[in-house]
Amino acid sequence: QVQLVESGRGLVQAGGSLTLSCIVYGTFSSISGMAWYRQTPGKQRELVAQISDGDETSYADSVKGRCTISRDRAKTTLFLQMNSLTPEDTAVYFCNAHIRMAAYAPSHIFWGQGTQVTVSS
Repeated sequence: QVQLVESGRGLVQAGGSLTLSCIVYGTFSSISGMAWYRQTPGKQRELVAQISDGDETSYADSVKGRCTISRDRAKTTLFLQMNSLTPEDTAVYFCNAHIRMAAYAPSHIFWGQGTQVTVSS
């Protein structure tokens, strides 16, 4: 069984920084792409940043230049460094990962449970 667990939830002031982590637990064959999403009440979940199997990164325009997505060499820990936070960054942040449970098997997307980030003005 695979489980993604986020950490780093917090309340920060506008202009502050926060780092989120996401650890992948369980037994699996490989991890390829990973990403961070966020969601606010009444809105759809939106992509914040993603990192490809080849470690290429991309960001939503709303966070470009303020956030950095990275992961460890084993690809089992994903990070999101967020700087210059604004109240508009307040949301529940979710990580996901494309995981193959066995070699040559199709990958499936697994999600974490989400972690709350609140930015006060």
